[in-house]
Amino acid sequence: MTEVARNVPAQAAPAHPESPGLTLRVADLHKDYPTPTEPLVVLRAISLTMRPGESLAIVGPSGSGKSTLLNILGTLDRPSSGTVMFGDVNPFALPPSDLARFRAERIGFVFQDHHLLPQCTAVENVLLPRLALGRVRGEDTARAQHLLGKVGVANRSSHRPGELSGGERQRVAVARALMNRPSLVLADEPTGNLDAASSEAVGELLAEVTREAAAILIVVTHSAALARRFDRRMRMSANELHDDPE
Repeated sequence: MTEVARNVPAQAAPAHPESPGLTLRVADLHKDYPTPTEPLVVLRAISLTMRPGESLAIVGPSGSGKSTLLNILGTLDRPSSGTVMFGDVNPFALPPSDLARFRAERIGFVFQDHHLLPQCTAVENVLLPRLALGRVRGEDTARAQHLLGKVGVANRSSHRPGELSGGERQRVAVARALMNRPSLVLADEPTGNLDAASSEAVGELLAEVTREAAAILIVVTHSAALARRFDRRMRMSANELHDDPE
């Protein structure tokens, strides 16, 4: 076992309840990049409000700005103008160290490629977000085991990613995203590398566990079938975000 979970006693259930969620408000968000001639516009006048427990799918063609929007919502990139508010907190007004901690505590990420560490077991991978914030405690290990049970892979907790199927690896990635009780979970093509059956299972799981945790879920996807699983659907087109009538 690696240093992530060594000598930490396991417990049967998480020691404390989920943290309350925060409302996400995005107002008149713009993003552009300078070029030698004129700015390259990537996002234009994006406005959005999401409340705890709600889920949203964002669809649209490649290159329309979906991933850029996700990066800004995840505080990995900054807008050119406009505001992003988590409750009464503007994360982009925080000093860099506080912003990094805010991101680690309040935002969970699920990627198309699971990004699990190959040398770590499933439970150790789930514990990584806690390790980023400091020492892993007994209740953290208990929560990691609890989350693996929630996503249906409790019996695979001691297996490394190379010993798991693609669907199992994404389930572990979902558990890892929930480890720090985030207010917002962002998923970028989370089923893009999975077969149809695994895609359906992971999509249903994402919607269920984030709703139970009172977290906001925003999923970028090309899959119409996956998009239909969530509360709302919007389309990115011509650098703008609109309700999707389909």
